[in-house]
Amino acid sequence: MSDREFDVVIYGASGFTGRLVAEYLQAEYGGTDLKWAMAGRNAEKLAAVRDEMGVSKDIALITANSDDPASLAEMAARTKAMITTVGPYQLYGEPLLKACAEGGTDYVDLCGEPAWMKDMIGQYDDVAKKSGARIVLSCGFDSIPFDLGVLFHQNHAIANHGGACENIRCRVRGMKGTFSGGTAASFMETMKRAQKQPEILEWLKDPFSLSPEAGAKQPPIHKPMEEADLGSWATPFIMASINTKNVHRSNALLDYRYGRDFQYGEMVLTGPGEKGEQLAKGMAKSNAFGDNPPKPGEGPSKDERENGSYDVMFVGDAPNGTRIISSVKGDKDPGYGSTSKMIAEAALALVQDVKGPGGVMTSAPAMGDALLNRLQSHAGLTFAIEHGG
Repeated sequence: MSDREFDVVIYGASGFTGRLVAEYLQAEYGGTDLKWAMAGRNAEKLAAVRDEMGVSKDIALITANSDDPASLAEMAARTKAMITTVGPYQLYGEPLLKACAEGGTDYVDLCGEPAWMKDMIGQYDDVAKKSGARIVLSCGFDSIPFDLGVLFHQNHAIANHGGACENIRCRVRGMKGTFSGGTAASFMETMKRAQKQPEILEWLKDPFSLSPEAGAKQPPIHKPMEEADLGSWATPFIMASINTKNVHRSNALLDYRYGRDFQYGEMVLTGPGEKGEQLAKGMAKSNAFGDNPPKPGEGPSKDERENGSYDVMFVGDAPNGTRIISSVKGDKDPGYGSTSKMIAEAALALVQDVKGPGGVMTSAPAMGDALLNRLQSHAGLTFAIEHGG
């Protein structure tokens, strides 16, 4: 792929998240030798966004449409890696993924739609292995902080405390910001599909539905509970349904680095005592997306993105008895500001940092420490060992 015209192409660059990715690449890598382009259905819209986001006029514009497979194949053939922010992916995603898998082009997306992901693994994993394309799903807030957070935690346990933790509890300690409109739309499309295909509900419940085989019974994370050792109540986390599947797929693709009996669960901490209990139970009954979630193409203001943040904790006991507490923190709102930086760095890690075989993958086996380092150097994420160093 060394002779390809571009390092990275952003497909969906005129959409809300796509334009943030373009803005980030310009701000972080403008003036470097990175070769990238903006792509979408409408050249005029792309040109307007390029001007609006302060992107150099030297950045090429490419028109392509998910209804025109030939245009997608032609676009994929011009670049080493493709970033796509055009969702819901179960409605619009397969033609571009197919073009990349067949054409040997690396691919990253923001997908949090497990039924579609299961379909794509079944249909294109062997195709991508044959072409060498690394198709990496879920490269935004779902699921990079969680997937790489577990990798970071387990690497520390293995290097310093006699092996991997058999059980890791992921607990969201703080989150300021909104889910993206794409996340909400994707969830609704998944529910629509489940009405037509009841087996999808089983896939959604199964933490191993994206893995080659089932593993150990997993911890209960579907109702509020008090966690005395953490001094807090905890309540279900809506993104656990996708993140846990990606973490278990990563474990399998890493040749079960975390162990074949690995247990993993995600919840949100709500605080101690009666107040924490009331909040946990109230959140469990509420709509996680709110009464009026943003629609695809909409999103928070720049101030809201800049003032957002998140703080995720991982707790696990190592084989030598040491309790390890690690964390991943982000400096922007999770659904937009941080996500746009993460997916950009994921693509650049594939292009510039890591070599490896093709296939439909998750972030930990595909980019691992290379992406973790990039996120800390460029994208405002912090990975830390807080206890059990």
